[in-house]
Amino acid sequence: MPEPRLNHVQCLSSAGLHRMAYWEWGARDNPRVLVCVHGLSRQGRDFDVLARSLSERYRVICPDVMGRGESDRRPNAALYQVPVYVADMVTLLARLDVAEVDWVGTSMGGLIGLGLAALPDSPVRRLVLNDVGPAIEYAALERIGSYLGQRMRFDSLAQGVAHLREISAGFGPHSEAEWLALSRPMFRPDAEGDGSGVRLHYDPRIAEPFAALTPALAAAGEAALWQAYDALRCPTLLLRGAESDLLSRATAQAMTQRGPHALLHELPGVGHAPTLVAADQIALVQHFLR
Repeated sequence: MPEPRLNHVQCLSSAGLHRMAYWEWGARDNPRVLVCVHGLSRQGRDFDVLARSLSERYRVICPDVMGRGESDRRPNAALYQVPVYVADMVTLLARLDVAEVDWVGTSMGGLIGLGLAALPDSPVRRLVLNDVGPAIEYAALERIGSYLGQRMRFDSLAQGVAHLREISAGFGPHSEAEWLALSRPMFRPDAEGDGSGVRLHYDPRIAEPFAALTPALAAAGEAALWQAYDALRCPTLLLRGAESDLLSRATAQAMTQRGPHALLHELPGVGHAPTLVAADQIALVQHFLR
């Protein structure tokens, strides 16, 4: 089975330079490029199954967003914000040196794609928003905030995998092999103690801007996101887990009526967020990106 190549690109923020890692699948000279960007506490290897499926047709790029996976952590937690991530993606696209890309974004990755696609002369040709929209249910934010950023140590990978399964029920049913493949890249060896344990891959400080979010700030952000959504000009596919607590059915329906008039597909038996591992989910993305 093909495996991805790990690369890095140097990006600039107000705190100086940092390296962003990205996983690359398929031929480097393929002009058709697909960028897949993960959710808030995840990393680029989430898309292994989708990327492997599409690597014959696309050069698939799966970044680890700043503070996650193999990317650098930042000394200032205030930098863990979507506008900074969008700027990093602009640098990444300059490195790839392509005129246009297709984009698949899960949750936070969808918001990053939305921000980039809404810019004038955006290179985004087609956009897949995976269980995210301009209005995010505050109860879901509270749920995520209840575990995000906890400095947890696990005695073994198996213990860590079990923890992720407990907090990720919305991902829907997966086989043991599928869940292990999704979870293994989420951990790093624990540098403390005897080295036998593991910790989650991300900087716990990504939770700090998240914890500072209030209903008033969320409402202001929603207004800005709707403005960006209404500015979209690219064809847009919206995937929604039918049991999602983050993207409401009302918001999803509204997204079909304004802006790019997204094509909506609801996925039964799934909450937040579909992992794009199941064959039917991959088929939806493949058909839309044709």
